[in-house]
Amino acid sequence: MDRDKMTAAIRTFLEGIGPGDGEELERTPERVAAAWCDDLVSGYGIDPAEILTWTDAAPGGGPVLVRQISFASICAHHLLPFSGQAHVAYLPDERLAGLSKIGRVVDAHARRLQTQERLTASIADSLRDVLAPRGVLVVLCAEHTCMTLRGVRKEQAEMVTVEARGIYLDEPARRSDVLGLLRGGTG
Repeated sequence: MDRDKMTAAIRTFLEGIGPGDGEELERTPERVAAAWCDDLVSGYGIDPAEILTWTDAAPGGGPVLVRQISFASICAHHLLPFSGQAHVAYLPDERLAGLSKIGRVVDAHARRLQTQERLTASIADSLRDVLAPRGVLVVLCAEHTCMTLRGVRKEQAEMVTVEARGIYLDEPARRSDVLGLLRGGTG
C-alpha cells in the first residue's frame, strides 16, 4: 500500500469538503492513512492460506463449528464499514484447523475492500482449498452502514449470506443440520 498517496488523497478530499478547523484537521490525512493501512485494509498483506495451519484429524469425526466470530469490513461500493458475526462449519477429512486460525482467516479476508457476498465465498474457499474438508458452510450476518447511515437509512437491517462447499452443497439435509447448529441449536 502506498501510504503517501493515501495521505495526499485524504488531504484533497478534506479540501473538497471546504474550510474546516485547520488545526484540528492538520494531521487528519496522516491519521486516516495510518488507520486504513495498519488496520482497515491490512488484510491485503496477509495470505489466508499461510495462517490456516492444521493437524491431522481423527477418522470419522463430526463437523467442527465456530460461531459468533466478530468481524468488520469496508464496503467496496461506498467505502463505509459493515460489521457482524461469521459462523463457520466444516466437516474434516484428514486436516483439522487450529481453532484460532478460523477467526484469523475471517479477519484476513474481512480486512480488505469487500462485498459481503464475496467475503462469505472467500472464507469458504480458503477453508476448502487448505483443509480439503468433506464440506464447508459459512454464514455471515452483518449490518451495513451504507444502508443505515445513507440511502434508505434502515437501522438494524441485517444482511445474511451463506456459502456451502462439498457435502454441505450437495446434501441439503446435512446443510440443514449444520445450519441449525450454527443458529445455536443442538442439532
